Amino acid sequence: MRMIGMLGGMSWESSQEYYRLANTLVRERLGGVHSARVLLDSVDFAEVEELQRTGRWQAAGELLAARAAALEAAGAELLLICTNTMHVVYDQVAAAVSVPVLHLADATAARLTGAGLDRVGLLGTSFTMEQPFYRERLAERGVTALVPGDEDRAEVHRVIYEELVRGVVADRSREAYRAVIARLVEQGSQGIILGCTEIELLIGPEDSPVPVFPTARIHIEDAVERALG
Repeated sequence: MRMIGMLGGMSWESSQEYYRLANTLVRERLGGVHSARVLLDSVDFAEVEELQRTGRWQAAGELLAARAAALEAAGAELLLICTNTMHVVYDQVAAAVSVPVLHLADATAARLTGAGLDRVGLLGTSFTMEQPFYRERLAERGVTALVPGDEDRAEVHRVIYEELVRGVVADRSREAYRAVIARLVEQGSQGIILGCTEIELLIGPEDSPVPVFPTARIHIEDAVERALG
């Protein structure tokens, strides 16, 4: 079993789901008391959030690249950036190591195209919804991502940073997300990408009239498959 290195803490609320899912999936595959071989580097999200908010992406990339190199030095044989938003610095991270860094959008696109979908709604932080790094990566793999309107994007982002990363899961926010999803479906979305790992704490298949694609689960499923060869 190859060692999975996780760049986590962004936020730890979703990183613990990565860890739980990795171990659950390995146990399901191998049985008995088997568990995943994992190295987790959990950064201080307050530091990363400030760099995001002030647009200092180069510095954020340098921070994560250094932590990725440390994970490789400690024995990680493949790496995950356990957050959609910070894939904006994927190239910096990948350049800092010699082991594979599994891109979350690639894993998600493969799952979408495998399901025969090519036009989907994208929920995530404002950075993920508005900057091109994520949507373009999907487009290169044949998937068009639709994003909510201005007010909906602001509310989706607010719930993530004011509630979900702080461990708050509120019914009123679930209803707000359901309404956003309904509007994306009206625009022709065949599925919904839960493009922020914390959204999976709030939204499930029962909240959408079309299939949802939980990116954290998809990411770790891909990693476990590769780790087990």
